[in-house]
Amino acid sequence: MTERDFAFLRDLLHRRSGLSLGTDKHYLVDSRLGMLCRRLGIEDIPALVERLRGEPHGELESAVVDAMTTNETLFFRDRTPFDLFRNVILPEKLAANAASRSLRIWCAAVSSGQEAYSLAMILHEHAQSLAGWRVDLLGTDISAEVLEKARQGLYTQFEVQRGLPIQMLLRHFRQEGDKWRVDEHIRGMVELRRHNLLDPNAHFGQFDVIFCRNVLIYFDVPTKARVMDALAQRLAPNGVFVLGAAETVIGISTSLVPDETHRGLYRDAGARAVSSAPAGGGFVGLPLPPRGA
Repeated sequence: MTERDFAFLRDLLHRRSGLSLGTDKHYLVDSRLGMLCRRLGIEDIPALVERLRGEPHGELESAVVDAMTTNETLFFRDRTPFDLFRNVILPEKLAANAASRSLRIWCAAVSSGQEAYSLAMILHEHAQSLAGWRVDLLGTDISAEVLEKARQGLYTQFEVQRGLPIQMLLRHFRQEGDKWRVDEHIRGMVELRRHNLLDPNAHFGQFDVIFCRNVLIYFDVPTKARVMDALAQRLAPNGVFVLGAAETVIGISTSLVPDETHRGLYRDAGARAVSSAPAGGGFVGLPLPPRGA
């Protein structure tokens, strides 16, 4: 792979996904796109680049983005954000939204689904308190491949052992051979859609809670600021924003400010007085299942 080919791939990935690939990442490109070439029957990376130059904005570009995007995740990853959701965010929203009886949550980089299903399991724990509520839980990702895995809800023994409490495994999963599938009542609580964080998002409406964890670390500062500002526009009044443990808004965006009490929790700096109802084209909420389901 020539430096010219590498520069072309770096530009494509940044333009299409926001991924900021360092000049020292030749090995990563060689590894991931080498596997993609073998899978697609393309001779080598220079041949792949040649095809990309001749077929801009096609399925091959999407396959390259999918191959280069990091999709590492696990159930209840880092634990603290989920404790915050269970013990701080959810009680706060139950009180604040008592009149509308509506709760909208967006996992903005859902990967293969573990984060959204972890939140769904917590919501299931509170099914009695949420009886009669409209609860929308949206998960989006740029990768069609990982979204399909999320829709299937089928995970290996290794994947369910990483962060998932055994009681939740037994309550919300069923074993299929050497794998485990999330039960339909949990999968049915999550709406999954393909979405690029660099694309317009107004059609999703407003959200009470946005999780965007462990994805912005791969962006350069201008792209981080652009994405944070766009996501902040989707927060309902008094909405909350959750970042990953290694991420911050400080020095990047003024649209969000850290919560004074809870680390990792951010709030809309402007607190715009707008309706939290979905905009046109918003997805339909799904009822919570009975607690004993």
